[in-house]
Amino acid sequence: MATGQKLMRAVRVFEFGGPEVLKLQSNVAVPVPKGRQVLIKVHACGINPVETYIRSGTYSRKPALPFTPGTDVAGIIESVGESVSAFKAFVDLFQKGDRVFCSSTVSGGYAEFALAEDHTVYTLPETLDFRQGSALGIPYFTACRALFHSARVRAGESVLVHGASGGVGIATCQIARAHGLKVLGTAGSEEGKKLVLQNGAHEVFDHKEVNYIDKIKKSVGDEGVNVIIEMLSNVNLNNDLKLLSQGGRVIVVGSRGPIEINPRDTMAKETSIIGVSLFSSTKEEFQHFAGILQAGIEKGWVKPVIGSEYPLEKVVQAHEDIIHSSGKTGKMILLP
Repeated sequence: MATGQKLMRAVRVFEFGGPEVLKLQSNVAVPVPKGRQVLIKVHACGINPVETYIRSGTYSRKPALPFTPGTDVAGIIESVGESVSAFKAFVDLFQKGDRVFCSSTVSGGYAEFALAEDHTVYTLPETLDFRQGSALGIPYFTACRALFHSARVRAGESVLVHGASGGVGIATCQIARAHGLKVLGTAGSEEGKKLVLQNGAHEVFDHKEVNYIDKIKKSVGDEGVNVIIEMLSNVNLNNDLKLLSQGGRVIVVGSRGPIEINPRDTMAKETSIIGVSLFSSTKEEFQHFAGILQAGIEKGWVKPVIGSEYPLEKVVQAHEDIIHSSGKTGKMILLP
């Protein structure tokens, strides 16, 4: 380690496995921004289910070991690389002291400092605090990709958000309502149902009730629902296909295992099952989604809801909770 190298606390993963492989270390070198990178002093970092899949080694993308998890950082610019002002068509010119959030990191967000490429960094308006800023990245950008890129929603259509009380679910409800859709949501607790209604849903259903699918069918009638944003397709996909309208589409945001379906259920109404991968987005698509969100922040309908908060010391607990806590409400975050 170079003399005078600054050190920070960061969570490191040295082997793929369960939550216990997350190790908090206090002697990690603070990264130095190069080229078009910026260094962010992390005030909050969002926790996403995908980070548990990456940590376990079961995700399609495997980072080189060791690594620090986390993408959704909010904080203050500490320093910038020498080429940050390039490609101004994509970004504002960032400087030390700016409040920002980002949709991806280079060095990992579960740390006191994080590196990010400048085109993944966005100004955080004063109307949102750092906790809310750390809830924007994956949840809101995924919701935008699911609704506009994958489902190609149109005002006047109906959307069912299955698992609407979590980070992506709340983001989807807010965005869909603001864009003129009829929004239905499901949640697994009274608190969750209340939250879903407060954040854009016209109706909410308890997915723990035995007959909740019948209640949704009764609500949407024979026409069915145009779009279903699905967070747990390994449980719900069979039912989803039976709820769809003519030409309806199920957008798969999350799945935790296989499911057997009858392809005939897609035929009569010519319905579609479409997967979403946020990181398939181009730079231009990210900028488009960012524009939608910046407009929503200005108008006041982008309002991230924060759930459980954890210090870095409790990162193992956080990874257990995000998978095993049912009836989750709001976005789970780490506070360095």
